[in-house]
Amino acid sequence: MKKRVTLTFPKRTVHMPVTYRLAKDFNVAANIIRAQVAPNQIGTLLVELSGDIDQLDAALDWIRSQDINISTASREIAIDEETCVDCGLCTGVCPTEALTLHAQTAQLNFTRSRCIVCEQCIPTCPVQAISINL
Repeated sequence: MKKRVTLTFPKRTVHMPVTYRLAKDFNVAANIIRAQVAPNQIGTLLVELSGDIDQLDAALDWIRSQDINISTASREIAIDEETCVDCGLCTGVCPTEALTLHAQTAQLNFTRSRCIVCEQCIPTCPVQAISINL
């Protein structure tokens, strides 16, 4: 089973080796999608956790016990096709190739199932045609 969650770390727990503990103690793999972590600051980590459902639940309980806030990542990328000028800049920063340009028409294609909601495309778009739906 897989779950995509955002972990928000208080300043005092930023130094914890969370992904190591998840793998070692709970046999849960953590695919880090985006991280914003710095010493003495609140940190956030968007991860996709995968493992047995019971192990995932135990791992999430442990995370909560460490005063780390967990929120379900149910956001998705939205593209305003009317605003988009099909420039292709977003395709260059998309790590999963969810954004591509059609070979014949040069129009932007968005494959939602490939998108990991890393949000790298949002600031890249010169006409602000890409946004996040919560």
